[in-house]
Amino acid sequence: MPAVIQPVIPENITVHLGAPGQNAANITVPFIDYVKNVASSEIYPTWPENALRANIYAIMTFALNRIYTEWYRSRGYDFDITNSTQYDQAFVPDRDIFENISNIVDDIFDEYVVRQGSIQPLFTQFCNGTTSKCDGLSQWGTVELAEQGLTPYEILQTYYGEDISILTDTPVEAVGESYPGTPLRLGDARNEVKIIQTQLNRISENYPAIPKIRLENGLFGTDTEDAVRAFQRIFSLPETAIVDKATWYRIKRYYNGVKQLAELISEGISIDEATLPFPADGLSPGMSGEEVRTLQYYLDIIAYFNPALQFIAINGIYDEATEQAVRNFQRFYGLPETGVVDEATWNTIFNIYRETAATLPEGYEGERAKIYPGYVLSEGMRNDDVRDLQTYLSYIGSIYPEIPEIPVTGYYGSQTRDAVYTFQRLFGLPISGLTGQNTWYRIAEEYNALKGLNYNEFEI
Repeated sequence: MPAVIQPVIPENITVHLGAPGQNAANITVPFIDYVKNVASSEIYPTWPENALRANIYAIMTFALNRIYTEWYRSRGYDFDITNSTQYDQAFVPDRDIFENISNIVDDIFDEYVVRQGSIQPLFTQFCNGTTSKCDGLSQWGTVELAEQGLTPYEILQTYYGEDISILTDTPVEAVGESYPGTPLRLGDARNEVKIIQTQLNRISENYPAIPKIRLENGLFGTDTEDAVRAFQRIFSLPETAIVDKATWYRIKRYYNGVKQLAELISEGISIDEATLPFPADGLSPGMSGEEVRTLQYYLDIIAYFNPALQFIAINGIYDEATEQAVRNFQRFYGLPETGVVDEATWNTIFNIYRETAATLPEGYEGERAKIYPGYVLSEGMRNDDVRDLQTYLSYIGSIYPEIPEIPVTGYYGSQTRDAVYTFQRLFGLPISGLTGQNTWYRIAEEYNALKGLNYNEFEI
């Protein structure tokens, strides 16, 4: 099943003790303690319990919205929320916490408010309802509603609409910045690419000069490159067509804006929008499939050029040998030795592989096919790697009449795409017309076999 980007309850939250641009200290506290502090600062413990619960839902969900949208971090700040009631909600360091408020927070700590059909925390705006009024919840108004016998959910519906829900049993996890840590570029295949594609396509509805990306599939093709370049041009960023940290957060900021994610009238993020094409929780023993096969290929090639590591079979099964190879890799490169491929391990494996592929001397392959260049080849690309791919496919096509023999031009056009389609169908690969690691490996393997060569005996 595809993974979904579900919000989580963060372990900690960083609070700026002042207005956003004010020179003030930041303090990082456990999120549960933050909610208890704000609730003890914003509302009275003598209020009816249902009023207290409704207010705590609003306080907690408001903070989660700030974290989920990275409202401040996408603007270059190093905190999640302020303690300025002009912008956010009250937080008083080291204040006393009321016992009944603390108990309620403990009870509903893993719950938050959403608009039905959406997954992101609703922007649960609120005000006291006496000296200040707003479109959201009235804190004093909740007291009257609770005294009328309304439940916390009914009180929230009164202010935020009938179409809200309260999500429960939300996992608590450490939450870092969303930027993946390395720039995204042409040929990358990862979940973060899909996120950027979805966000750029939505932004393009408001900024039609940004071209639409045909498939939001996590593969950074030429249409994604064109959209990134157009976005950078419109918003005065260097036109590199590479999603670095500055571009990532500028995209996120404008996506939040056009979706109105930090407003009561938020357009919302549906489960379909948040669905990811690749496993979000990494790879671990017992798993199988194309992602595991890709992992094994990378580890095998790295081991060929690093004698401290060992070869493994590329069989698509996360078996004991694969787990041991992962542990050895983690130990060699100073990562926690878990045997599980989390994001940090995967990024290191991918970066080492790409560096290895980029530094091999010219002609290292001899008469054999080259190793995978480290990025997905797709329609619209033009370079020497495409030329190599066409060379291999053209030769294979001279043996297999089903595969059309294609001209070796270096341009990945419709003929190359169709030849890849056919190869994938004949050899039982997912049919996409794109040449990722597994397709390249099978093409190279078949090319070498037809020429009577061993794929893993390079002349370096």
